[in-house]
Amino acid sequence: MSTPPQQIRTGATLDVDRSDADYRAWLKEAVRKVQADANRSADTHLLRFPLPEKWGIDLYLKDESTHPTGSLKHRLARSLFLYGLCNGWIRPGRPVIEASSGSTAVSEAYFAKLIGVPFIAVMPRTTSAEKCRLIEFHGGQCHFVDDSRKMYEESAALAVDTGGHYMDQFTYAERATDWRGNNNIAESIFRQLELERFPEPAWIVATAGTGGTSATLARYVHYMQYDTRICVADPDNSCFFEGWTTGDPEVTCDCGSRIEGIGRPRMEPSFVPGAIDRMMKVPDAASVAAVRALEQAIGRKAGGSTGTGLWSALKIVAEMVAEGRKGSVVTLLCDPGDRYLDKYYSDEWLAEQGLDIEPYTAAITSLLETGVWPD
Repeated sequence: MSTPPQQIRTGATLDVDRSDADYRAWLKEAVRKVQADANRSADTHLLRFPLPEKWGIDLYLKDESTHPTGSLKHRLARSLFLYGLCNGWIRPGRPVIEASSGSTAVSEAYFAKLIGVPFIAVMPRTTSAEKCRLIEFHGGQCHFVDDSRKMYEESAALAVDTGGHYMDQFTYAERATDWRGNNNIAESIFRQLELERFPEPAWIVATAGTGGTSATLARYVHYMQYDTRICVADPDNSCFFEGWTTGDPEVTCDCGSRIEGIGRPRMEPSFVPGAIDRMMKVPDAASVAAVRALEQAIGRKAGGSTGTGLWSALKIVAEMVAEGRKGSVVTLLCDPGDRYLDKYYSDEWLAEQGLDIEPYTAAITSLLETGVWPD
C-alpha cells in the first residue's frame, strides 16, 4: 500500500506535495518515445487522381496509409497518447482502454506497446479479422460487444475495473490535436501543395468517425484565412449528416456503420458541426464503387472510408467541370484495402449486404469519360 503524501502545517497554510520522481522519470521517457516516433516517420504522400488535363482540375488523395500503423488514425493515436500522458492520465503498468471500430485501436495498441502499458480495444464483433490481428500483433487485447452503441459504457466500466485510463477518442479527438499547426494533417496538405498550380484547394473532403480530422482541417483553414471549404462525407447508418442538417445534437442511429472507421450511432462530442461548410450522405454501395475505381485509376486498394470521401470529391469535381471552374480538390486515403479483402473487395459480401455497386460505378465511369455526372 502506498504511503500517503506528506502533509505539513505551516502557519495557516496546508501544503500537500504529491511529487513522484519515479513517475516523472517514466513520464519523460514515455513522451520522448512518442515524439521520437513522429520524428522517425516521414510525412505521408499526396497522390494525384488522374483527371483529363483539359478540365483544369487537380484531385489529390492524402495517403495516410503509409503511417507505421497504416492509417489516418496513427496521427490521432499519437496526439491522444501525448494528451493523456501530459495530463497525467496514463500511468505505468495500468491499461489504456479505447472504444474503436478498429483502426484507432491498431494505432493505440502500437503506442501502448511503445511506452510499455497494456491496451484493451472495445470493438463491435463485426470488426474485420485483419484489424483484430493487427491489434493483437501490437500486443493489444480485443474486447468485443454485440451492439456498437454499448462500446462507450463498456470501455468506461473496464477502466474502473482495471484502474486504467479510458482514452475516449470520441470526446478528446478534437482537442488533443494542435489545430494551429505543429505538422498536423492540414498544415501538411498545404505545405505539399505549395508548388502545385492550384496551391489553395477549393475543397478538402474528409469523413467523420470521431470528427477530429474535420475539426482540425476546418480550424486550420479558418486560422490561416484560406478560402478553402471543408466537406464531410457521411456513410449510411450514421447520424452525423442528420445531426448537422437538423441542428439536433441528440440524433441517434439504430445500427452501426458498414464502412469501418467512420459513421457513428450518435453525434460524438468531438464532432464540431459549426466549423464545416458542407456535408454529403453517401450510400455504402457508392463508397465501395469508389474504392474499386481508385484501384483501377492508381493501382492502390483502400478502405471503404476512402471511397466515401472520394465519391464526394468526384461529385465536387463534376460540379466544377459543369461550372467551368478550375482548381484543386483534396480528399484522404485513410487506410489500405488489404484490411478489407473479405468485405469491400468481396462480391460475396456485397451480395450478403444487398449492395449493388453497378449504378455508382457507371456514374464514376461517365464522369471520367465525358465530364458529366449522371442525374
